Amino acid sequence: MAELAPAWHEAINAGKETVLLDLKAEPEQGRALCAEADVVVESFRPGVVERLGVGPDDLPESVVYCSLTGFGIGGSQAARAGHDLNYLGWAGILADTAPAMPPTQIADLAGGALTAVTRILAALLERQRTGRGARIVVSMTHSAHRLVSHRLGGEPIPQLLTGGLACYRIYATADGRYLTVAALEHHFFVRLCDLLELSEFIDRHFDPDAQEEIGDALAERIASKPLAAWLELFDGEDVSVGPVATLEEAAMELA
Repeated sequence: MAELAPAWHEAINAGKETVLLDLKAEPEQGRALCAEADVVVESFRPGVVERLGVGPDDLPESVVYCSLTGFGIGGSQAARAGHDLNYLGWAGILADTAPAMPPTQIADLAGGALTAVTRILAALLERQRTGRGARIVVSMTHSAHRLVSHRLGGEPIPQLLTGGLACYRIYATADGRYLTVAALEHHFFVRLCDLLELSEFIDRHFDPDAQEEIGDALAERIASKPLAAWLELFDGEDVSVGPVATLEEAAMELA
């Protein structure tokens, strides 16, 4: 990470104390450090920490021990190499959007880090009651799949969040910028159509047979003006519309 994303590496490691230790040469020191910790987090492939002598069974039972893995422990894929993009592919998250690439690490951050934090905090609370730690295994692929698994139950509109609905898409503006439209609730859609003078589509909001016609009409209308003009028009209106901001614009707006 230090080579590929130095600013991010610096941000998430600020204030940390770093100890460099060769566990192969100094396993006792590694065990001693881990034994003093409330929480131990590791991200080696399954079996490595045990060989290095710092596995969960090598430490006091009061330690909350969390293994961040790509595919879990013990399954047929457990030893497979991977990164966020691979995990998202295995999890089914990219099915609607491939070959488009996600702009952030969904499996790493949501499936992995956020899941780990939640479970670690729960384990620490439980330890206050029982005095015992916990053995936590987080699979980034399995946790990422849970973010989309609800769709297996069916959707009223196929690809609901990835372009299936005309009212939930990203449209190009006249100056090469983009406008996000998320008018899912009907009253938002009604106001959107009123402002864009497309009231003929109000009663066809969720009509499966009308989505491409509505989308084409929205695309044509939105492409007729620059982004700033649309933002001015929609300012103060309940339409769930906004810009695709640059990182710099977002940083200024959110400061």
